[in-house]
Amino acid sequence: MTPLASRSVQQKLLGVVLLATVAALLVAIVAMVGYDLRLYHKSWIADLTTQAELLGRTSGPALAFDDARVAQENLELLRYRPKVRAAAIYNAKGRLFASFVNEGGGEFPRLPEADGVRIEGDDLIVVKRIVNEREILGTVYLRAAYELYERLAGYLGIAALVMAAALAVAYLLSRQLQRAVTRPLLAIADVAREVTEKRNYSLRAQKLSQDEIGLLAESFNTMLAEIERATRELEASNRESAREVAERRRAEDEILRLNAELEKRVSERTAQLEYTNGELEAFCYSVSHDLRAPLRAIDGFSLALMEDFPKDLSEEAQRYLERIRTATQRMAQLIEDLLNLSRVSRGSLAQQDVDVGDVAKQVVTELRHGEPGRQIEISIWDGMHAHADARLLRAALENLIGNAWKFTSKSAHARIEVGALRDGSRTTFFVRDNGAGFDMAYSGKLFGAFQRLHSTNEYQGTGIGLATVQRIVHRHGGRIWADAKPDKGAVFFFTLESGDAKPDAPRAVAAAA
Repeated sequence: MTPLASRSVQQKLLGVVLLATVAALLVAIVAMVGYDLRLYHKSWIADLTTQAELLGRTSGPALAFDDARVAQENLELLRYRPKVRAAAIYNAKGRLFASFVNEGGGEFPRLPEADGVRIEGDDLIVVKRIVNEREILGTVYLRAAYELYERLAGYLGIAALVMAAALAVAYLLSRQLQRAVTRPLLAIADVAREVTEKRNYSLRAQKLSQDEIGLLAESFNTMLAEIERATRELEASNRESAREVAERRRAEDEILRLNAELEKRVSERTAQLEYTNGELEAFCYSVSHDLRAPLRAIDGFSLALMEDFPKDLSEEAQRYLERIRTATQRMAQLIEDLLNLSRVSRGSLAQQDVDVGDVAKQVVTELRHGEPGRQIEISIWDGMHAHADARLLRAALENLIGNAWKFTSKSAHARIEVGALRDGSRTTFFVRDNGAGFDMAYSGKLFGAFQRLHSTNEYQGTGIGLATVQRIVHRHGGRIWADAKPDKGAVFFFTLESGDAKPDAPRAVAAAA
């Protein structure tokens, strides 16, 4: 911030007027003094030079006839010019011929100098040759008082007096003019100060002139009116905001109460769920041990009857026993599938990098061992990787590839393909077959437990496999969906969001039976 920033407008205006006056006077004085001193310098040199020429002309005959008296008389005439301090005439040999010394004249040079003019201290020295018909008869030497500095000092004194008088007049005039300029400004400033201190925006500044300051007063009043209107609206908005804040606080308190109640209910439900899970685990244990034993007994005794008493049993009885064995085996498989479905929903995930292609090849190898004579083309892409639980991922592929194996059993040229599609950082795995397929109108039932789209007479199964796959995929944060047409095969897609794929690109590798 400059020093003037803290000054009042009156002080600034006064300073401007005085500074302008000083600047104008300085320029005028410097110009006039400079011109006068320059004119004085030139005229004084011209005067002395003319005097030296006159002395040379009048003293030329005296030099020619070696009449020193006449030359001395010519020099004595200079006593009527008090500013000439000394004068001398040298003959052609450079010897002092005649001289004149006024008060404070001083000494003469031993030899005359060349023509010229020079200033030495406060003396102006002029040297002029005396020439007659191209013959140098002698030299005139003049030394006069050079009063340029005294003249300058006098001008400075006069300038000081003039400047003091001008500043006094300018100060008096500016005081009168300031009232006309600053009074409207001070009126606006007073209103602004009162508005700031009292927050009273209904005040208005008085318009005291029709110039720019008057326009400023009008603009200031317009601004105050706008601020007053905005303040009223803001106050109304603040009241509305306060009401909304109060309502919001009441709502937040209600939400906190409901959250506390919800947390209490969640805790109660969690305890109930833990109790239910414990009961479910106990039930699964009971199913695993208590139900399997009677089923094994029924199946074993049925087999014993068929093998030990083949002749005592009629064909109809043997058919009944065969149906009993089939039913018990189906019941055992249902129990096993239910236990598997329960297992995939519990326990923590042991995720690691898994080669999906290797797992699929292991599943296909086991299926081939189960049906070594089956002719089927298998294509498993190479380079498929996922970050997943290896055990659960194998269970999912066993169900998907097993379904494809089962539903292509009636196809003339059965084919199964396991691959992966990449979209940026996401990888979608798929299992495709050209088997029985299904109608997409019933796709909503695919992943429900015990839901089947084909009868057990056509294809064996319990309807648990796809539900198990869906739970495995969901536990990995992914999703599963399908696309199919009746008698034209089906394809099942699934993602594993917890870690889909490695950067190497999958490649298709075909294996024919």
